[in-house]
Amino acid sequence: MNFDSLGLRAELLRAVQAQGYETATPIQAKSIPVVLEGRDVMASAQTGTGKTAAFALPTLHRLAESTRPRGPVRALVLTPTRELAAQVHDNVRDYGRDLKLSSAVVFGGVNINPQIDKLKRGVDVLIATPGRLIDLMQRRSIDLGRLEVLILDEADRMLDMGFLPAIQRILKALPKQRQTLLFSATFSREITQLAQQFLQDPVRIETAPPNSTVEAIAQKAIPVDQAKKRELLSWMIGSNDWRQVLVFTRTKHGANRLAKQLESDGVSAAAIHGNKSQGARTRALGEFKSGRIRALVATDIAARGLDIEQLPHVVNYDIPEVPEDYVHRIGRTGRAGRDGLAVSLVCGAEHGKFEAVRKLVKVEIPTETIEGYTPTEPLNHSTKSPRGGGGGGGRGRGRGQGGPSGNRNARGRGAPRSANGGGRANSSRRNDGKRSGGRNGNRNGNRNAA
Repeated sequence: MNFDSLGLRAELLRAVQAQGYETATPIQAKSIPVVLEGRDVMASAQTGTGKTAAFALPTLHRLAESTRPRGPVRALVLTPTRELAAQVHDNVRDYGRDLKLSSAVVFGGVNINPQIDKLKRGVDVLIATPGRLIDLMQRRSIDLGRLEVLILDEADRMLDMGFLPAIQRILKALPKQRQTLLFSATFSREITQLAQQFLQDPVRIETAPPNSTVEAIAQKAIPVDQAKKRELLSWMIGSNDWRQVLVFTRTKHGANRLAKQLESDGVSAAAIHGNKSQGARTRALGEFKSGRIRALVATDIAARGLDIEQLPHVVNYDIPEVPEDYVHRIGRTGRAGRDGLAVSLVCGAEHGKFEAVRKLVKVEIPTETIEGYTPTEPLNHSTKSPRGGGGGGGRGRGRGQGGPSGNRNARGRGAPRSANGGGRANSSRRNDGKRSGGRNGNRNGNRNAA
């Protein structure tokens, strides 16, 4: 379906064309007409299929059709991480470039005063993380009393036990008569039931089976002992000449340690997680997108919504605690129909958790055993977290020949030299970062958000 058949304003159609879009994706074709009608929506679609445009374009259209003068916030988009908030704001600004609407983004980790000044001048569309928004509410620096549209992006995460108290507090400040839109790649049964409490006769939109993965992503699992994971990862990056790989660990400490070890193996790397300053996070992401570093080691802060153009490889160094997070992690590749590869390194203690992933996604994930890395650890069929995981592996010299290829140019730790490729305020911290509780009872220390 072409965008010009969806009933959008000419200004939006010009902006869409400038972005190089011609045909609407299924989630856009199904959602835009319903949002234009003013209905509440609960929409799920696979990662990388254009959910931001599905809610942003019709929302901008509806706001532009109204003659209400600029003042209090008219549309609010809530996201779980700062990086996603900034990305959504960029999209909203691009789509609305020819409309007389203003937008702003607010999140923690940066000075709040410029954000307050921006709000004083009047904002039509605000993109925010929950913690910083509550900071602004406490300071009486924002008026949400005349909000017309509330959008929860990555809605399943926004409604999990960690964010839920903040979301409930924000909802109390909003008018009951409003349009509410929920968009995500995954919705558990519990989250769906919870969402019904503040949606009014919602339209449920699905463009693929729940929790399904994109067909363009090739997936495989490699069994390996925990102590050999880092050595194997370095060998894979070097021997396959991977120029850009996003690596997910379970903990912040594990991300830091693995990034340093990859650097020592000759792989340019950086870590990104909730304990990093906003400047460090922005810099690391920018260097990764530009190709200045080959490996970005991240906690699940990078699993939601981030669009890294043509990212070819994702590695689950640690299997996620919650199976749904696997869908979001590997969805950073294979976006907009492009091919991608997602590799999961599975140690014996993670066997049960990876079987839970297989059961969730309902697709065959082939297992590949790498010569020299055949695991010796016993299989643990429990889905509970293994102790002491989170990146690092052993520092042993392993094969000393650069992995199974026997590369004589490898360093002693198992990575080929060719791997180098050329050598918040308190409430914001509480709600944008360290969350407590969770569906699996293990989301406070190991889960990392904004």
